[in-house]
This record gives sequence, C-alpha cells and structure tokens, in this order.
Amino acid sequence: MVSPTVKRYLLAVQRYKWAGLACLLSILGASGVVALQPPPPVEYYAEGVLEDNTPLVVLTNTADTIDQIGRGTISADLLLAEDVLQAVAKQLTDNRGIPITSAEIRSNTTVNVSGGKKDEPGVRAVVRFIHEDEATALIVLETMFAAMVDYSSFRNKQRLAKILAALNDRLPPIADALMKAEDALEKYDREEGPAIQAAEDGSLLGQISGSSQQRRQNEITFAGLAAQKASLQRRLGMNADQAYVSSALSADPIIANLRAQIYQAENQLVVLQNSDYRPGHPVYVEARRNLDILEAQLGQRLQEVVQGGGGTAALSSGGGSVNINLDPARAALANQLVALQTEMDALVQQSVVLGQVEQDLRKQYTNLPNKQLNRERLAYQVGLKKALFDQIQARIVDAQAAEAETVSSLIEVRQPTAVINEPEKPNPAVILLVGGLLGLVAGGGVIFLLDMLDGTLRTAEDLEKLLREQDMPILGAVPVIRTRPAKAAPILVQADSPYHDSYERCLSKLRLTGFDDSVIGPRVVLVTSTSSDEGKSITAYNLAIAAAQAGRRTLLVEADLRSGSNAQYLGLVNDAGVQLEPLRYYGGTVGDNLRMVPFIENLYVSPSPGPQRQATAIIESSEMRRFLSDARERFDMVILDTPSLSRVDDALLLEEQSDGMILVARPGVTERAVLNTALEELDLNEDIRLLGVLINGADVTLQDENDDVDYELLSDDDYVLEEDDFPRAVAQPVDF
Repeated sequence: MVSPTVKRYLLAVQRYKWAGLACLLSILGASGVVALQPPPPVEYYAEGVLEDNTPLVVLTNTADTIDQIGRGTISADLLLAEDVLQAVAKQLTDNRGIPITSAEIRSNTTVNVSGGKKDEPGVRAVVRFIHEDEATALIVLETMFAAMVDYSSFRNKQRLAKILAALNDRLPPIADALMKAEDALEKYDREEGPAIQAAEDGSLLGQISGSSQQRRQNEITFAGLAAQKASLQRRLGMNADQAYVSSALSADPIIANLRAQIYQAENQLVVLQNSDYRPGHPVYVEARRNLDILEAQLGQRLQEVVQGGGGTAALSSGGGSVNINLDPARAALANQLVALQTEMDALVQQSVVLGQVEQDLRKQYTNLPNKQLNRERLAYQVGLKKALFDQIQARIVDAQAAEAETVSSLIEVRQPTAVINEPEKPNPAVILLVGGLLGLVAGGGVIFLLDMLDGTLRTAEDLEKLLREQDMPILGAVPVIRTRPAKAAPILVQADSPYHDSYERCLSKLRLTGFDDSVIGPRVVLVTSTSSDEGKSITAYNLAIAAAQAGRRTLLVEADLRSGSNAQYLGLVNDAGVQLEPLRYYGGTVGDNLRMVPFIENLYVSPSPGPQRQATAIIESSEMRRFLSDARERFDMVILDTPSLSRVDDALLLEEQSDGMILVARPGVTERAVLNTALEELDLNEDIRLLGVLINGADVTLQDENDDVDYELLSDDDYVLEEDDFPRAVAQPVDF
C-alpha cells in the first residue's frame, strides 16, 4: 500500500507538474548553454610566494606588538586591497605602458594564504596572476609584490602613529587625575593629619586620661565644699540664697538709716505712752504718723533692693525667711556661704565642660581607624594614578624608539615565475547529466514547496488525522463514484451498486452515535459542508436512497432554498407556481411538497422551491416548522440537504429542528483552516450537535461482484456531482 506521504506527493505532481517541468527545463537549458560554450583560450599565470617578515632584533615592545599584528592580519583581502590594486594599475599604466584596471587585476588574481596556526606558525601567501601574455603576467605580479610589501610597511607605520597619538591623548587626563588625587591627599593631611598624629603618638590618650582625672578631682573638691556649705547653713539657719539676700539687705546703708530712725520713733512713742499721752493727742498722732512714714519708706527700699534696678539682677530667697539686720559675725558667715555656693557652681560647670571635652576626644579616638583608612585609600589612589602616569610615559618613550624598528610584515621568498595554463574543457555529457539531476531535484522541490503552501487537505489520511486531533467522530469514507457516461450525476439508484456499502456503513454508525431519543438513532439528519464542491448534495441523495433501500420510510428535503431543485435526476418535476408562493407550498396548499420516487421504494423527496430571495424568512417561518414537525412524525428518517456553512447560516438555523448535523468533507477540496475554524465554532456552540464527519471522494478500493475495478486515484474522466453542478439536460435516472 502506498504511504500517505507518497500519495500526497503524487497528487501534488499532478497539480503542479507544469511548474516542476518548467523548472527542470530551465536548469537543463542553462546546462546546455554551459555545455555548448567554446573552450577557453590558453593562458599563462605568474606565481610567487610571500611570507611574514620576522625582524632579527626587536628592542622595543611596541615594535614587537606591531610586528605581531601585521603578521596576524595577512589575508587575501589585505593583499588585494583597493589601494594596492589602484597603485599597481597606475604604475603599470604610467611606467610600463600596460593599460590595465584594478578590477581586471582583482578578477585575474588568486591568493592562497596558509599557516598562522600552532603547528605552522608562519604565514605563507601564494599569489597567482593569470594573463594571456607571459611577460605581462610576470611584470604585473612583480609590481604587485612590491606594492604589497610597501603597503604592509605603510600600514605598520600607520599603526605606530596611531599608538603614539593615542598615548599622547591619554597622558593629559591621567596627569590631571594624578594632580587632583595628590591635592586631595594633601588637603586631607592638613585637616585630619594632627588628629591622626596625636592618636599615633599617644597624646590623644593622655588628654582623655587627664580630663578624666580632672573630673574626679573636681568631684572630691565639690564634696568638701558641700560639707562646709551644710555646716554654715545649720549655723545660720538659712540656705545660700537666703544668706545672699540677708547679707545684701543688711549691708544697704539706707535700710540701716531707716531702721535707726524707726527705732527712735518707736522709743518716742513709748516715752509718750509712759507720759500719759492719749492716742488722740496731737503730739502722739504726729509721732505715730512719722513712724508709719518711716516703715513705708523701709518697705519701699526693701522692694527696690530685692527687685533690682540700674542693671542689677533681682534677689531671690527661694521662698524662705530673710533677716535684714545681720550682725557683723553672721554677715561674715553669710558671705562665706555665698562664696562656697559660687565655687560649687563653678566646679559643676567645669565638670560639664570637661565631660564634653572628654566625649569629643573619645569620639576622635573612635573615628581614628576610619580616618586612617580614608588616608590609605587616598594614598592608594595616588599610587595607582602615579603608576599609570609612569606607564604611559614609558610607553611613549618605547613607541618613539620603535620608529626605527617598524618595517614591512611581508617579505618575498620566491620570485614570480610564469607557467602555461591550459584549461580543461568540461565534458558536455557530464554537464547535461548534472543539469538534469539538478533540474529534477529543483522541480521536485518546487512541487513540494507549492504543495506545502497549499492549505487544502489533499488525501483522506490527512482529513482523518485532522479529525482525530479534533476528537471528531468519522462516519465513514465514500470512494470516488465513477459513472458511464463520465459526466452523469452519480446518484445511486441501482440496487446492486457497489457504492451502497459505504453509505450503509455511514447509516450504521449513525445508529451507534448514542442518540437517546430513538432506539434506531437520529431520525432527522441535517447534511452540510464547510464550502461548495465537497459533495454534500450527492451525499444527502445517496444517504436517502441507502436508507430507503434498507426498508426505512425516508424523506429527502432539499433545504437549499437559494438554489434550484435537483429532483429531476429522480424523474420528479416541481410545479411552476411553487417558486412564487413558497410559504403556501410548505403549508400544503400550493403544489405537492412531497413526491414519491417511482423507481425507489420508501423514498420521498421534497423539492426545493428555489431560488428564493427571502430564504432565511422561509426557513424561520411557522410553515416550515410545521412541515418538518409533520415529516418527523410520518417518516422513519428525514434528511435535510442544506447550503454550505461558508455561504450562509441556513444550516445552523435548521439544526435546532433536527437531531444532529453531518459534515461532509472531501480530499482535494476541503481547506484545512476553514475546516478547523468550523469544527471549533461548532464545538463551542453547545446547542448544535455534530453527529460526525463523512469523507467524500476518498481514495479507497472497491471490489465489484462481477469484475474487479480499481478506483484508487481520481482521473480526468471521473466526475462527482456537487451542489450547483447538476447538468440540467439530464432528466432521467442514471445507469451506473
């Protein structure tokens, strides 16, 4: 059995044989032109050898680097550079009188470069120049060798000049960066150097220790002064603030004078009382008034002294009692208490300052490692930039010294010699044979490429593979129906036709689809296809004939109202007025919408009243619904022949009145993308039940009872009737 791949390729050969033949003839013709070319004339070629030049003594690194680069870049492109060829052409034309262009030199020159590997470190270039004249070939190659050597020397000197220019360009920014790094290090040493030096020589630790000792000494002194202060406070019965206020008030001369006058006024009042003066006596009243005036003046003076004035601060006793008449001994103790308080305040402030100083010193000591690290970083940057600066300067000196050592990277090791070149004429038979083989391969490739670009499913195997990938049930495969005459409609009216088995197997699989509403399977079946020319109308007719011959009362409904009726192939002719009143036709009042086929038992046909302009309205009408509902009750099986899905949606509108849909596909007609899209859309629509796919026009073999006939490939005489393809001239049953 032929494999599917070979079968598909053979079909592709039949479709695109002219394209493949054109490709074969084109290549074969080109081979013939090449084979018939006259033999080339006798030529001469001059050949010489160039090798890389290794200097005997190289003292500078730059010269050695340039020499290595020059030897590593020896190639055919370098040797045949346009500058070299133009210089050679100009020199030959001007000095030797040989008119030649650089393009001619390039086309007649071949360069074979070898070496440059580990096992063969030296580079060797074999240069060959072909010309019809021996002397000219030698002169051209000698001139080329001289130009190649000079060009290599020129390139090496250019590399040296570029190196010097690059070094001189890099030196100023590096020197500027070095100067900035040195300035940063010097500035850091000025700012942080004393602190780092103090920490390194131990003076910073001495300052921290001295500050701590001074704070402890102040604490001891403060404790002694506090003891003295407490003793004086007990002896005076007042604190330092009270003592300060009492001392200040007692020392004021105005207050002392007022107190003396008050004392005299009080003594005068006592004398008057002892002299029996009454309080209302004028003398007593005057003495009393003088005493009140003196006490008021004393109170005013006390307030002035306590509140301060004239730039002096106010006095505060802390809320305790104040004695404004201290004796000299108590006044001295009060002054001593105030002095002790002042000294204690000074010690406290000094301790605070010493603590802050000690904290700052400790912080400096803690940050010392960071400062040292920062200085080391700055010094390291200075060292790096200094080393780079020194290296650039050394490279500049080295490059300047390398000028005397820079030479060409090529040297001529074998002078050009001329050799006759007799080209071998190729065998025309071999050329034609090779061209024929290439033409066959190219033609086959063109046919294969055109077949790959074609999205049509060409074989039944491709259709079955796609349907299995989509998990779609396959109801069967119907072979290509061959008729006599070849263009007759292939409607199987003969009871002994060998094609009936394919449709009977399809009906058997329909009964096994798991349809729950009937034990004999779906009763109302809708037949459609993705596009035209897939044979869905012939399939509907032959399925109906097969069902009728199986003993089932069958009705074929031509539901394609956009096309005319095909019932004339079964000897049926529709009424003339049916096309004008299609609704009354399906309502049963105009014409006979059910016709019995005379020569096929149990088969009835409802011819189409088309073509109709309002086909959708007729399909969705109540008359059509009643007609199909009545047909379901009266017949064992109803088959609806509907338009293809790519034309209109009539099949989808009628599907809800059926038990399921049969999709017809045909190798060589069905498009892969169209079929995939249709199957996906039908699968997404849960209201539509797809019973399966019937493959029409498959390449299968049938065995007739009387003679063996092989129906494998579709020939030019085969004809399968599609919708819109019925020949109108035939009006009787067709004999198969």
